[in-house]
Amino acid sequence: MNRVINIKYILPLKDKLIIFDWLRKRFRAVFFCAFLIFILTVIIVRSYTYVDYFEPTTINNNNLFLSQGEEKKGLPATITIEENCVKASCAPENLNSKTLATITGQDLGANSENKIIDYIVQEGDTIKSIAQDFGISSNTIAWANNISTTTKLKVGQVLIILPVTGTMHLVGTGETLSSITKLYKGSLTEVIAFNELSSEGKVYIGDIVIIPDGVRPAKQTTSSTKIALPNSYFICPVPAPWKISQGLHWYNAVDFTTGQCGSPVFAAAGGTVQITGRQTTAGNYVRILHPNGVVTFYGHLQSISVVPNQTVSQGDIIGYIGHTGYTIPSGVLGCHLHFDVRGAKNPFR
Repeated sequence: MNRVINIKYILPLKDKLIIFDWLRKRFRAVFFCAFLIFILTVIIVRSYTYVDYFEPTTINNNNLFLSQGEEKKGLPATITIEENCVKASCAPENLNSKTLATITGQDLGANSENKIIDYIVQEGDTIKSIAQDFGISSNTIAWANNISTTTKLKVGQVLIILPVTGTMHLVGTGETLSSITKLYKGSLTEVIAFNELSSEGKVYIGDIVIIPDGVRPAKQTTSSTKIALPNSYFICPVPAPWKISQGLHWYNAVDFTTGQCGSPVFAAAGGTVQITGRQTTAGNYVRILHPNGVVTFYGHLQSISVVPNQTVSQGDIIGYIGHTGYTIPSGVLGCHLHFDVRGAKNPFR
C-alpha cells in the first residue's frame, strides 16, 4: 500500500525558520550585488555615449599641449563613405559651390549638385575619366590638387573636385577680389555671382574663392604657399579625452570628438576673431585670424562665446561642441568639432 507523505511535516518548524532566515540574508546580498553591477554598467555606458549637453568645467590648458613624441589619440585618416554619396565619396564638410556663402554664413541655396567634394580614386580611374564623369576639365582637377594632367593616380587617393571648370584661390593678406580675378583671367561679375558675394565683392583672409573658367598662372602665387609652423604653435582645440573621428578632408580639416556634446572648444592659437555665424553645412562657426596670416575654422558649434574683432588668447573658450549644420550621423550622435587650418599644415592630420 502506497503511503502519502505530507511534506509540511518533514521538517520541524524550528528548522524551517532557520532555512528561511538563511535565504533572506542571502537574498539581500544577491540583490545588493545585482544593484551594484547595474549602477556600474550605467556609468560605463554613459561614458561612451553622446549626451545632449553638460555643464562646462574648468580646464587646465597645460593638458592641451601634445608632449614631444606623444602619439595623437585618433583614427587613421579616412574618408567616411555613405550610401547616398555620389561617386563613393562623402565628407561632413562637402561644401556648396557657392564657397564663400558657406564660409561667410549665408544660406547655400537648393542646388545640392553644386558641391566641392572629396573624391576617392577607384581602380582604373584617370584624371581624364574623372573629369568627364564630373563634367569639368582635366586642368581643373590638376590645379585643385597641385598635380599634372598626366599624373598616375593611386587607388584610395583623395582628390578635390570643383563643381565647375575653373580654379580656386585661398585669399591671402592684402588681396582683393579684383586682383584675384585678374590673376586667373576670370570675369569679376561671374566670380561675384558664383560665390554669392555682395556687389562690393568683399573678401577676407582665408576665404576660398572659385573662379569659373579661370586659368591657373604659370607661376605659383605666394598666397597658395603654406606657412611653416612648429608643431607646438597650435594646441588641441578640445579637452581630453578626445579622438579624431575623421581624418584629413576638405578643407585641410580633421574632426574631433570628445564623445559628448557641450565640450568646450579652445582657440588653437592667439589671434583675432575674424567672422562668426551660421550656415547650412558647418552650422555655427568661428574663424580666427592669427598674427602670421594663418586662419583656423571651428564648425558645428552648439553655441558661440566670442564676437567678431574680439582678441583671443591661446586656450580661450570660443564655443562648445555641437551638431549644428550638416553632420554624419545627424543629431546628438553627430556631435564633433570640424577644425581646419588655412595657410599652414594642419598638425592633427
